[in-house]
Amino acid sequence: MPADPWREPMLAALDEARAALATGDVPIGAVVLDPAGAVIGRGRNVREAQSDPTGHAEVVALRAAAHGRGEWRLEGCTLVVTLEPCTMCAGAAVLSRVARIVFGAYDERAGAVGSLWDVVRDRRLNHRPEVISGVLATESSALLDGFFRDQRA
Repeated sequence: MPADPWREPMLAALDEARAALATGDVPIGAVVLDPAGAVIGRGRNVREAQSDPTGHAEVVALRAAAHGRGEWRLEGCTLVVTLEPCTMCAGAAVLSRVARIVFGAYDERAGAVGSLWDVVRDRRLNHRPEVISGVLATESSALLDGFFRDQRA
C-alpha cells in the first residue's frame, strides 16, 4: 500500500479545482471514490459558471457518483475535496452516507468538518463519516491563495 493512499485522489481533486479557474469559479475540486478506490464522481465549483448557489465541488461530485451508481446512498465511498466542506456540503456528505471525507486545507471561515462547525461528527445525526484532513493542504491552500490574490489585484 502506498505511504499516502489519499495523495493520488487528492491530485485528481486538485485537477478539478484548477479546471474551475477557467470559468472564474473558486478553485475547489472533489472526487468520489467507490469502495475499491475507483473514481466514480468528479466535481468542481460551478456557482459562477451555472449561476447555481448549490454548485459546490462536493455537491457536483456526489451527484455524479450517485447518478453513476443509480442510487443516492454512497455507502462505502469516500469524498475527497481540496477544501474543508461547508455546512451544506458536510450535510450532503452525511445524507449521502459516504464512509469518509478526506480534505486538504482547513477553512477557518466556513469549515463544517472541524474548523467553525463539526457537522459530520454531531452525535444527533444518524451517520458520521470518518474524517481525514490535511492531505496536500499546502497545494490546496496555494491554489486558493493565488486565486484570491488575483481577485484583489
